[in-house]
Amino acid sequence: MLMNDPLGDMLTRIRNAQMRGRGTVTTPASSLRARVLEVLQAEGYIRGYAEATTDNGKAEFQIELKYYDGQPVIREIQRVSKPGRRVYASVRNIPRVSDGLGVSILSTPKGVMTDHEARTQNVGGEVLCRVF
Repeated sequence: MLMNDPLGDMLTRIRNAQMRGRGTVTTPASSLRARVLEVLQAEGYIRGYAEATTDNGKAEFQIELKYYDGQPVIREIQRVSKPGRRVYASVRNIPRVSDGLGVSILSTPKGVMTDHEARTQNVGGEVLCRVF
């Protein structure tokens, strides 16, 4: 199966699983997905994730979703930079999500991090997604 946007696929799987009220969701494993999941876990948007293997030997992530009073913790998760249109931001132009209540996840030369970490380290990069 050809997949042009693996990160967008993972975000869509998370969004769809939360609409259905699922506790876990699986997605194929990759290093970029792992770094984005680490940021989501550190910011408290997901409970955690674990790597597993399928029957045919391919690696995948089991993502534990987080709910509060029956509502998903992630209200909105949206891909910003897409394969057809990359979005880059300098340190002065990093977007704020809902006046700082949400986070933008960036891919910088110093690794994948949130918008406030990028401002602290004075680096810009590609805006991967926004979470609120």
